[in-house]
Amino acid sequence: MRTFAYERVLSDAAAIQAASTVAQLPPTQGRAPVEYLAGGTTLVDLMKLDVMRPAKVVDLGALAPAHDAISVSPDGVRLGAMAKMATAADHPEIVKAYPVISQSLLLAASAQLRNMATLGGNVLQRTRCPYFRDTSWGACNKRDPGSGCAAMDGINRQHAILGGGAACIATYPGDFAQSLIALDATVDVKGSAGDRTIPFAALHQPPGATPNLETTLAPGELITGFHVPSGPWTKRSLYLKIRDRQSYEFALASAAVALDMDGSKVREVRIALGGVATIPWRSREAEAALAGKELTEDTAQAAARAAFAGAKPRVHNAFKVALGQSTLVRALLQAAAMEG
Repeated sequence: MRTFAYERVLSDAAAIQAASTVAQLPPTQGRAPVEYLAGGTTLVDLMKLDVMRPAKVVDLGALAPAHDAISVSPDGVRLGAMAKMATAADHPEIVKAYPVISQSLLLAASAQLRNMATLGGNVLQRTRCPYFRDTSWGACNKRDPGSGCAAMDGINRQHAILGGGAACIATYPGDFAQSLIALDATVDVKGSAGDRTIPFAALHQPPGATPNLETTLAPGELITGFHVPSGPWTKRSLYLKIRDRQSYEFALASAAVALDMDGSKVREVRIALGGVATIPWRSREAEAALAGKELTEDTAQAAARAAFAGAKPRVHNAFKVALGQSTLVRALLQAAAMEG
């Protein structure tokens, strides 16, 4: 771990000011010169690996009382960015009325990590691509822009088949983000230019030619919370995660599904895919394939084919097309069997 400056702040304004004093400096090899520290379960690991080398770390721990509240109302769920994953996962009203949120958090990490990690930090976690996390590999456009992508012709079993490009096929690793994008959540952000609210779907950006730029946040901007609107589909929702082992493993394929049904007919469906894409992935194609139709195994399979019609597999991850399709079919049929 490299030398860095450390500052613990007591207010949002102080955090933004502390970040802006360094954020104006040019990044070194694509790495941000300042990083916020909340739970630290990702940042500290990557600093130890010498992947992230911030000049300054701004500790947000003292801001938790202002941003860790969770409330459920007829309008939806409000989640403070500093709320712990475990607290949100175990919240009785979320478990009952928004099960996809609870399940995505419970399946995301070990109990110890869920007790430490914050919701805001979770959605900003970096990829688990081994070429990104191992600095002995020089070719990683996320870590060193312009150096190339070793995963293209390397071992790419874990990598993305949706949303990638010539510069990067690293998979977005999170689970919670799939539930947020499926339920049309919004994100509250504070920065030197003021407050703003954006769709969660606009938070992450595909790698394109600049995979080192993973979000649309401006330097020094701070996520303060999330809002998930209520709807007739939230109660009949679930998160299905397929992985190499049951405990503490990232998804090979996952699906967040929320259904509004009229008998066996789909009024509306929300679908997000994980483990297969470079960013949290909303599958509008699969949703359109199901809208207004009876939900059967045949229509679910047709929707799954639509979801992966644009997939671009590499040598070792081609199995994810079939796996992702079967995961989505299974999630849809399980959600249809739930009590609405």
